[in-house]
Amino acid sequence: MRWHLRVLHAAAFAVVPALAADAGEAPFGLAWGPLSEVPRPLKVDREANLTALYYPQGWRPATGPGTAEVILVICRTEGLQQVVWVGVPLSGDDLAKARRAIHDEGVRRYGEPEPGPTADAELWPGGQALLASRETADGRRELVMTTFGPGYQACSGTHHVEAGHPAGAHVADLIGGIAP
Repeated sequence: MRWHLRVLHAAAFAVVPALAADAGEAPFGLAWGPLSEVPRPLKVDREANLTALYYPQGWRPATGPGTAEVILVICRTEGLQQVVWVGVPLSGDDLAKARRAIHDEGVRRYGEPEPGPTADAELWPGGQALLASRETADGRRELVMTTFGPGYQACSGTHHVEAGHPAGAHVADLIGGIAP
């Protein structure tokens, strides 16, 4: 599955929902694990044991004012195990403020992060969340925030067996780094 993500944005008030409050709660009021219902996505992408549901800006759960897209990754056995938050390109003070807001909320919820798989990436303890960015064609940066459920490692292991690469390879493609 190739993750075709559009632009990323992180206004402080729009990012807080992208971080899960605790191990049982996924972002946007969802729960980790099997789901009985999800909002209808614009696009569905499947590979091996993963199904990615794409929600453009304005489609629930991608309704925050700074959100361009949200992707829910559903594992065949483990259910919802990854949420990717996507926003619009930023630069200068707007980028710095948005990144700082996400970082501060991540620290509040998970503790201090460690360096992530790319030069500007941060990975929170236990791999619960990843914050990174990538450069756009016009030189601005797109912020990427992804959170992982408690069954993500098992899901990724199955994906590696079935698809030949870990589930994190899709986020790595997005941010231009190695899999978290």
